Amino acid sequence: MNIIRTENAPAAVGPYSQAVEAGALIFSSGQLPLDPATGTLVPGGIAEQTAQVLHNLASVLEAAGSGLDKVVKTTCYLKNLQDFPAFNEAYARFFSAGSAPARSCLEAAALPKNALVEIDVIALK
Repeated sequence: MNIIRTENAPAAVGPYSQAVEAGALIFSSGQLPLDPATGTLVPGGIAEQTAQVLHNLASVLEAAGSGLDKVVKTTCYLKNLQDFPAFNEAYARFFSAGSAPARSCLEAAALPKNALVEIDVIALK
């Protein structure tokens, strides 16, 4: 097992790692729409927050020697499922329909820092 860390994504704020490599797989912790430089939520709505989360995940995966193109599964948590159409549109800019990963998407009563979205991934090394 190998712990993955990068300064190009928000630092873990608790007893967890940004990601863990186990064999040929990378398991990320949930990423929030935080600016890695400031640790604050990015301005804007669900589209902007989704893009930031996926940029953060891309940085974590890059540090692990992987990338968004190697993601096999995402779990997406939305504060409000009414945001799903706009979320889905922003998400689609990072994953093409022909090779998109498997995905679960659900509504969460609350997310840390009052974020609108949080995403974790499983990717191939």
